[in-house]
Amino acid sequence: MRFSYLEPEFLVERDMERCIRCQVCVRQCAFNVHTYDAESDVVSSDSNKCVGCLRCVTFCPTDALIVRQNPTTFKENANWTGRVIKNIYKQAETGGVLLTGMGNDRPYPIYWDHIVLNASQVTNPSIDPLREPMELKTYLGRKPESLDISEKDGKLTLNTKLAPQLEVRLPVLFSALSYGAISFNASKALASAAYEFGTYYNTGEGGLHRDLYRYGERTIVQCASGRFGVHKDYLQAGAAIEIKIGQGAKPGIGGHLPGEKVSREVSMTRMIPEGTDALSPAPHHDIYSIEDLRQLIFALKEATRYEKPVSVKIAAVHNSAAIASGMVRAGADIIALDGIRGGTGAAPTTIRDNVGIPIELAIASVDQRLREEGIRQQVSILAAGGFRSSSDVVKAIALGADAVYIGTAALVAMGCHLCQICYTGKCNWGIATQDPYLEKRLNPEIAKERLMNLLRAWEHEIKEMLGGMGINSIESLRGNRLHLRGVGLTDSELEILGILPAGR
Repeated sequence: MRFSYLEPEFLVERDMERCIRCQVCVRQCAFNVHTYDAESDVVSSDSNKCVGCLRCVTFCPTDALIVRQNPTTFKENANWTGRVIKNIYKQAETGGVLLTGMGNDRPYPIYWDHIVLNASQVTNPSIDPLREPMELKTYLGRKPESLDISEKDGKLTLNTKLAPQLEVRLPVLFSALSYGAISFNASKALASAAYEFGTYYNTGEGGLHRDLYRYGERTIVQCASGRFGVHKDYLQAGAAIEIKIGQGAKPGIGGHLPGEKVSREVSMTRMIPEGTDALSPAPHHDIYSIEDLRQLIFALKEATRYEKPVSVKIAAVHNSAAIASGMVRAGADIIALDGIRGGTGAAPTTIRDNVGIPIELAIASVDQRLREEGIRQQVSILAAGGFRSSSDVVKAIALGADAVYIGTAALVAMGCHLCQICYTGKCNWGIATQDPYLEKRLNPEIAKERLMNLLRAWEHEIKEMLGGMGINSIESLRGNRLHLRGVGLTDSELEILGILPAGR
């Protein structure tokens, strides 16, 4: 075996006095970290194979296992950190591109943590959401500039024809997570939770499994560059269509689903050969201008009889505001912005770490640009890319978003431990895998309940925060940046965000 310079990232420690050699850890680990020697009646562990998913620790009946970060470090060097050295070792030994999953873990500023919310006191009293009505319902889609209402015999009639809208009980939707990248059980949990709660989930670029068509009225179907699984019935099944141009984890490049994850069911859904890599191109080969984008938008609207809103998803980049302006004029009803902390099943590490901008800055700049051009009402803004809590959601809406997508948070709610090895297909928690043995570990009914519990908890918290600000409707908060203050931000950052410093 070729010698490696890499030290294990995690150390697996076993208390031999506690270990009863039940072999639960052996059966639970898809990476073969633990092995049992029947002759000596000993269970041993190879730390070099551990990815830190903690499945074995969670299920050990005697708490005999501890997995911890390897404390061994390289000589301290501000430029040549241990992370940098290890990455060079990996590429020197393999000659391959470094892959990762589940979003950016680099220490870029998280602006949500430097923004605080306003609260009402005396002259503008707060509202008690337990005793007074609080409206969180949101409509996503193109809005008219004015309404034509007539009255006859005391009855009001709306004469304006409204564009198709998505009605959401809470301004939180499940982000694009494709079948293939995640398991069928995970897809079913997202679809059924969205259906029962009253929000939407996004298929991603993996098509729609035939058993999930019954959740179509709460489904956003995606049309990406690879056109995987895109056909007339698929477009008709969803409540909205999203054209994916880019995503926050890997702006400017296409997608890659390894052939190991293309099972028979995935191949049928994506309409590609079983066991082959699903490679989506970086660009749509029929979109090289705003005019080309407009043609696809209206082709999709025509194919669905103008009954569904069409969204366009882009990665948050330095000129997102200008791009968004063109998208609105091209006919997009919804703009989905995905920031640098967005997650994915597989992305080149160097792309994830260095391309794109934080979602907070993109929301503010896009909202401001569209307002200045007088076209903000023509489109809804959906923000994505690392939303972790209800307070992040409230701050995003105050910056100018209509609603947010959550992806990583949804997977964590189902049990994901962010070990960032989704691309291997060996997810020990049954989420990012197509292995039938591993997939059974995720019960879709339990996962659905966990997702709905998360949404219910955030719903309560959002009502409390709105009440504390003296607001009884989420619509009144949208783009109201006077309810935000910055802490520890530069003048340039405050200017882009459009908020005042705390204390003013």
